[in-house]
Amino acid sequence: MLLLARELLLAVLPGLLTTAVLLATTLPAYNALKNTGTGWTPYAYQGFAQDVLQYQVSRHPDVPAEDRERIRLMALSSALNRAQFGLLDDVERLGERRLSVVARNLQEDTDASAARAVQEALGLSAQATEYAKGLGIRYQQELQRLRCALIGTSALTGLLSALLILRALLMWRGEHLRTRQREERQIEALNLASHEMRRPLQTLLLASDLLRRAETPDQQQRLLSMIEDSASQISNRADLGRLKDLYLDVTLNPQRTDLRPLLRRFSAERVHVVTPDAPVPWPVDAGRFRQMIENLVENALKYTDGVVEVSLGTPGGRPQVQVRDFGPGMSAELQGRVFEPYERGPVSLGSGQGLGLPLVRRYARAHGGDVTISHAPGGGLIMTVTLGDPATHLRAPVSATPAPARRN
Repeated sequence: MLLLARELLLAVLPGLLTTAVLLATTLPAYNALKNTGTGWTPYAYQGFAQDVLQYQVSRHPDVPAEDRERIRLMALSSALNRAQFGLLDDVERLGERRLSVVARNLQEDTDASAARAVQEALGLSAQATEYAKGLGIRYQQELQRLRCALIGTSALTGLLSALLILRALLMWRGEHLRTRQREERQIEALNLASHEMRRPLQTLLLASDLLRRAETPDQQQRLLSMIEDSASQISNRADLGRLKDLYLDVTLNPQRTDLRPLLRRFSAERVHVVTPDAPVPWPVDAGRFRQMIENLVENALKYTDGVVEVSLGTPGGRPQVQVRDFGPGMSAELQGRVFEPYERGPVSLGSGQGLGLPLVRRYARAHGGDVTISHAPGGGLIMTVTLGDPATHLRAPVSATPAPARRN
């Protein structure tokens, strides 16, 4: 509901701002131009000055007395009619005084008073003419301001519309990118799931084939256990509803477990496992821990023809698993990016998708630790996984003294 209200507000925002700007910019122009509706002109002042001038001319001896008196009374009536002089206070602050002076001089009816009346009337007419000129200039300025306001408002409306269109495009692009990222993460999760199911599937197929040729009940039981274990791994690693928790935003189920049995199960003809004699309990997700070591061992076997050594220690009181191979090693440049998805070692020495080591780092960090790579003395590489406390597990007291090692 709030999102809908926000979008509606943004939709009407250009109209509201346009109205506000128009009101703010046109109000002064309106106040200045509204006087044009009164029909004010300086003609009344000019006509008044002509009446007074005509009175002065009528004082010539050749003009009959009755005509002169009629003209004088007409000029006097004009001087006394204040209503005809619109905007008198705006035209001249002393306009009332000028009219009074003119009326008084007209009443005196002498040549000198007529001259003074003409002077005052002409002065008032000149002031009205100047005021009319200034008013015209002011009208032009206000009209220009109004024109600029309309142009500016149109430009502002266009700019706001463009910004809203740009915002819509950015929102669409952001949603498109988020959709693409979700799809990429889904593909990554499926690739990781495929990668992690390959080994238990191979074990399952091999054990099934060997089971057909098993001769003793002990062999059959051991092979059946391998099949059950592989099937369990496949079931756990291929849960489509939990791919995100399993491979992307890793969610662990840690339990305090002795790490030695988890490592000893990797012991084989080409894999030598060294563990302490004393238990090494630590809160781990056993399935994810097994996948980490499995990927490291498989990766080491891929790049060496000799044996792979797996050792467990507790330097500093924290479990540390090292997987060493005796292969050709790795360049410093490749070491810097080998934990990125789809990065692989020398293609001539092995094949793969480049997903095993990135998954090891993801699981190690989910356990509160990390994985590092270093060159081994005498050649080869050492992959070191150091465990910490998983975010979902409280710290339990762990002995800080490493136990003596035992070779399997």
